[in-house]
Amino acid sequence: MSSYKSFCPKKISNKNEIIPVLGIVMMLISLPIKNIFVSIATISFLVSSIFINRSRELNFQKAFFVPVVFFAIMTISLLWTKDFNASLAGLQKGLSFLVIPLVFFIVPKFSKESINKIFRGYGFAMVGYAIFYVAAACIYYNKTNDIDVFFNNSLVPLDPGAIYMSVFASFGLFYFVQLDIKKNYEKIALSIVALFIFLLSSKSIITIDFIIIICYYIYFSKIPYGTKVSTLLTVSLFLFFSIFYVRDVRNRFFNEYETAFVDNIFHFKSNNFVNKTHNVTIKEAWNKNKFSKNDFFPGTALRIYQSRVYIEISNETKSFLTGLGLDASQKFIKNKALRHNLNEEYGGYNFHNQYIQTLAEIGLFGFVILIVMLFLNLKNGIKKKDFLHIAFAISMIVLFLSESFFCRQRGIVFFTLFYCLFNRFTYSEQKSITLS
Repeated sequence: MSSYKSFCPKKISNKNEIIPVLGIVMMLISLPIKNIFVSIATISFLVSSIFINRSRELNFQKAFFVPVVFFAIMTISLLWTKDFNASLAGLQKGLSFLVIPLVFFIVPKFSKESINKIFRGYGFAMVGYAIFYVAAACIYYNKTNDIDVFFNNSLVPLDPGAIYMSVFASFGLFYFVQLDIKKNYEKIALSIVALFIFLLSSKSIITIDFIIIICYYIYFSKIPYGTKVSTLLTVSLFLFFSIFYVRDVRNRFFNEYETAFVDNIFHFKSNNFVNKTHNVTIKEAWNKNKFSKNDFFPGTALRIYQSRVYIEISNETKSFLTGLGLDASQKFIKNKALRHNLNEEYGGYNFHNQYIQTLAEIGLFGFVILIVMLFLNLKNGIKKKDFLHIAFAISMIVLFLSESFFCRQRGIVFFTLFYCLFNRFTYSEQKSITLS
């Protein structure tokens, strides 16, 4: 297995790599904050990389061309889009699909110590964010005496939100998990990030992380068998006790279970809903034609409803092949919400599924390119037997089932940057790096 060990070299041996490495770390660190900082970091990465590449050697990898083609299809959709202004704004947001691969074409191939620097810097940055947000929650709790400030979207700002912050923190968690030999401060860092993800209470992310970590200890870890068993038992007990005994986490998991099988009424906190709210079931989300303003869609029911909405829109507009145009689907979703008599809040939601979002907006060809990109990413990770690469690939494949990850600039930057970073060399080159 290719593993990014716990050593931390004081210097990067190849000076040509220093600026690109710093640029990548700055981009990754900027993801949880305002988009303007993400844009500044991306532009700085592009400009600095152009100037440092004096040799003009190009790093051609076929995997780099796929996001560029994806961006090209996004651009072509301007020709038939149903909302030109929205598509133009979306194209600006999606520039990272073009810019980041172009930078990787021209920057030097990174050494293993440089890659370790990037992942290590990112991992400890997530620790810093975790400490900051939990400390802020402690201050709010001291003022309000409200335990909810420690959970979900009350713990972090709505931008980036609990889901995106959970995704970002998870990759920091995977970095610390895969260290074969952990120093005490690295174990503390791992515990902090794990607790932070748990407090964010994203059901899908917690489940994905749990499965990936279990797979790591079964298939990748070199620690003794007895230690594996005790570690897996500890992680499993922590998860199950948390689900049953921590109120906020328990409620989020069991609401999904109840939604799938029973009709129920519960009390929901929202300025846009009256206090007593009907919890819509999966069956109702798929079949019911008229809802009421008191109907609330938990996560699974909402995604089932949005899938149904896509099918209705696609049939009505005959847009399966071409799509509606980049970022042009929102007004159709809003009209459907009005037609089905939903609370107005649901008119502002996207499809919450990247596969459907891509089909709806840039059509079948865009969807095929997305699948190719995900397939290449997973295939290369498996060939290299690289745990971090495989964890990233699987996380994205599963996450795209429940989130329209490319609807935000930070989601595009996160995916494209890690995609290019992991696919920057071939399997034969990876073998030589591992052997060295």
